[in-house]
Amino acid sequence: MAIIRPFRAYRPQKGLESKIAALPYDVYNREEACAAVKGNPLSFLNIDRAETQFDSSVDTYADEVYQKAHDMLWDMIQKGNFVQEDKPVYYLYELTMDGRVQTGIVACASVDDYENQVIKKHENTRADKELDRIRHVESCEAQTGPIFLAYRANDILREIIARTKKGQALYDFTSDDGITHRVWCICADEDIATIQKTFEGLSQIYIADGHHRCASAVKVGLKKRAENPAYTGEEEFNYFLSVLFADEELMIMDYNRVVKDLNGLTAGQFVEAVSKVYNIVSQGTTCQRPVHKGQASMLVEDTWYLLEVKAAYKSNDPVDGLDVAILQNHVLSPILGIDDPKTDKRIDFVGGIRGIGELERRVKTDSRAAFAMYPTSIHELFAVADAGMLMPPKSTWFEPKLRSGLFIHAIN
Repeated sequence: MAIIRPFRAYRPQKGLESKIAALPYDVYNREEACAAVKGNPLSFLNIDRAETQFDSSVDTYADEVYQKAHDMLWDMIQKGNFVQEDKPVYYLYELTMDGRVQTGIVACASVDDYENQVIKKHENTRADKELDRIRHVESCEAQTGPIFLAYRANDILREIIARTKKGQALYDFTSDDGITHRVWCICADEDIATIQKTFEGLSQIYIADGHHRCASAVKVGLKKRAENPAYTGEEEFNYFLSVLFADEELMIMDYNRVVKDLNGLTAGQFVEAVSKVYNIVSQGTTCQRPVHKGQASMLVEDTWYLLEVKAAYKSNDPVDGLDVAILQNHVLSPILGIDDPKTDKRIDFVGGIRGIGELERRVKTDSRAAFAMYPTSIHELFAVADAGMLMPPKSTWFEPKLRSGLFIHAIN
């Protein structure tokens, strides 16, 4: 049973939504974040990355940085840049990218569901990355970046979503990257009750993206429980800000690989070694993209090779059968000696949003080979999570990215 609650979000005052909404904090390094907020005083990135308010002599993780995030958030709320609903509600958040539409339900998910594995994860988290967001949530007394959750499509929720979207949107704007964002409020008591009851009938919810934000929100909630002798379970810190998408709504893009060297092999020797794992379907000077599971495209020097994994290397195991795992286990590790892709500096990862041209550029400049992968499917992600297993690093790239600042969940 999944507990997915309505809540009283702080959301931008009408007319400010396009100025406030910002890409997630972790898509920028410090220099990029400083450039992005320049001339954009209302951008939520100012709060998500409050080190942008200081010169480079101040450490990104200094106490005053987190205090600044708190002060800026609540100053904006007090100034009326954000408004709050009179009662707990759900929202719909629609994103349109290149003509493709996906719509999620904005709500609060349960800390207990995460602890009890009703909300399932598919990757591990790093303590250092968790600590940053733990301090940010604690300092701001609010969750500011939504967790990207997924569920198996449901007819009841599908009908409510379709009907709600026929009404007037709260927000409707297009961000600088060409993504259109629309938001509706689901405030009818009957719809609110139906949504909550329907989610109670689901036994699994999945983290699609945002594992660190999720783990951090949970740890803050558990800490507040321990500090609160009058704890009842109804406090807002027991729930975390989420956007839930049906599996049929989602698109996972390819997450590609580039390698810096060929481990002492010539280009010809490397291609020959790879050909023992993959059949070479075709080769040429332009990329022929993989069109189904089991295929990958490889660039070595000026030649693209379309590869098809041989039957002997396929697996029914939820993890070992992933295309990214086959490449790692049978090419990157044994042939190139890249045993731990999380720490090995000889490999880099390129999100599919950057296109094939970025792989070609890297091979011409700082790398020796590139692999364009067939995207991992949402149902492969579900299978890994259901088995209680973990995906290899950089298995999924979700687009478009949810914006921060459109919905804030106060936990004080």
